[in-house]
Amino acid sequence: MMVLTEYDYEGRSYFAVGAARSGAALRLYPLFEEQLAVLVRESGGDAAALTAGREPVDVPAGESAGLRPRVPCFPGHPGDALVGGFMMTHNVKVDETTPDQPTWFFKGLGDTLRLPGEPLDVPGGALAVCEEAEVVLVYVGDEETGRPRYLGYTFGNDLTDIGRFKAHNGHLSYAKLCSAGISPALHLGPPPALVTGETTIERDGTPVWKGTFTTGTDALYYDLDTITAGLFVHEALHRPGRVHYVYIGADRSSFHGGHTMLDGDRVTLDFRSHGVTLTHPLVWTAGPGR
Repeated sequence: MMVLTEYDYEGRSYFAVGAARSGAALRLYPLFEEQLAVLVRESGGDAAALTAGREPVDVPAGESAGLRPRVPCFPGHPGDALVGGFMMTHNVKVDETTPDQPTWFFKGLGDTLRLPGEPLDVPGGALAVCEEAEVVLVYVGDEETGRPRYLGYTFGNDLTDIGRFKAHNGHLSYAKLCSAGISPALHLGPPPALVTGETTIERDGTPVWKGTFTTGTDALYYDLDTITAGLFVHEALHRPGRVHYVYIGADRSSFHGGHTMLDGDRVTLDFRSHGVTLTHPLVWTAGPGR
């Protein structure tokens, strides 16, 4: 399984092939004028085609100053990225009211995405916030038809005001208007069948809640190809070059475990099965009730 990570380094854009390893040197390949999303699509994910004609730059271990990862396949402008997802997709959440096609929600444009270490914003009037450890599918609009084409997947935290949704299930669209965490690594290939990991929530440096999660296509009640096809049939989502980040739903969260999150809490999602960790502090913004 090939993994690509895009970086800004010394004023230029690059990408690395393979998972980054702590304490190891990093080989970067320059991006010229093209977007990584387009390069992945045109190369078919072939490593030789991806790197052909690109003189690599090696960043020695311990010399990472000026090296900053980017959101995977992020377009030239945040307005050309659309962040959304499906809710109530997992087997553990199915009941007699479960519809044939899950509810889709809009979370924001590209600037709602946050890389590890960056704070996740919570609306000031939020009622009860929860983390959601999820697989995130990445698509780019076809240059001719605009129809989204699958590139690969990554991992994320779909932070949600679940209290608002529980108080009024018609307010899902409001409940989702929190920032979203995302890993910088794009995994090429089909979405994973099984993803397991652990959530840790810290307050003032002390763990206050821990729990495990399971996700991936085997955990879904729905066939993933069917529900994504049912979403992307809509021409309103067709635009050449637009990048889509689709969060496919989550297992139970700290909210279901009885935990209440507060301003300043630090949330870590350890996707142990895939060697990916996302850590974000939570920051309540000004708003109603603040």
